[in-house]
Amino acid sequence: MYQQRYLITGGTGFIGTPLVKQLLQNDQQVTVLTRDCVKTANHFAAVMKGHKNKVIAIDSLDSLNPEITFDVVINLAGQGIADKRWTAKIKKQLIESRIETTKVLCKYLQDALVKPDVFISGSALGYYGLGTNVLDANNDYNASVDETGEPDNSFSSQLCVAWENQAKCIEKLGIRSCYLRTGIVLGKNGGALSKMLPAFKLGLGGPMGDGKQWMPWIHRDDLIGIIHFLVDNNKINGAINGTSPNPVINKTFSKILAKVLKRPAFIPMPTFVLKLMLGEMAEELLLAGRRVIPAKIIEAGYEFKFPDLENALLDIIA
Repeated sequence: MYQQRYLITGGTGFIGTPLVKQLLQNDQQVTVLTRDCVKTANHFAAVMKGHKNKVIAIDSLDSLNPEITFDVVINLAGQGIADKRWTAKIKKQLIESRIETTKVLCKYLQDALVKPDVFISGSALGYYGLGTNVLDANNDYNASVDETGEPDNSFSSQLCVAWENQAKCIEKLGIRSCYLRTGIVLGKNGGALSKMLPAFKLGLGGPMGDGKQWMPWIHRDDLIGIIHFLVDNNKINGAINGTSPNPVINKTFSKILAKVLKRPAFIPMPTFVLKLMLGEMAEELLLAGRRVIPAKIIEAGYEFKFPDLENALLDIIA
């Protein structure tokens, strides 16, 4: 593998950390744009445990030597969408944390004499909205959605639309651009699974609402695998669904997670309780979901390591 130069935002997050670790282990050169250079440098010094390759941490693109160029730019920055209840203030922060970083990258790449080969920008399956216009007779979201699916007027959908539209500034520079719409990312020590495990380990887990909403999930290793695949395959661009080829409904997810943990899972979380606790966020992120399929990446030839939920959870929890 020849050495490439990567510029990454959101490099210390749940996806960014193992991605950067892999790149450094493969002798790639990685620059991470961060708000705290010292904290980021210390973070990766601990993660790499004395490995000879180190992250270059910067807090401003203006600090870069104009002669420095990058082969790959990966934009993963953004405040966690499920971290806090969606107040007007939090919604504004969610938008700004995505849009402003992308604007900074666009300005930098506009001025760069040598453009990167590829730009990969984070997005989410929330782009496809709640799917209320495709309910079947049983009120299940059973219609498959691929990358041609349309957004709706929900907040999560419009957030993704705004993020991708801002990122298209970079596509207009002639840079191959990929918009990676991620599902529920499952991995060790973080992400959605870390919030579910305590209750399920105590035998207090169960479906949310009626449990019929779809949960398009993906093992974190496969999401990182897709990122590498996008870097290496120069014919892929546009929207790419970062999710397993086998989504499940929430009731099935709960049943399989309980089986892997060898615990019961029969205590549902009522819809009204979720709405009372989390409001709009519960309605969009927990009680709704589309049956999203990663058609584009499958057609391009990516082979999933963990296409099956039970094997994915066994790998993570074991």
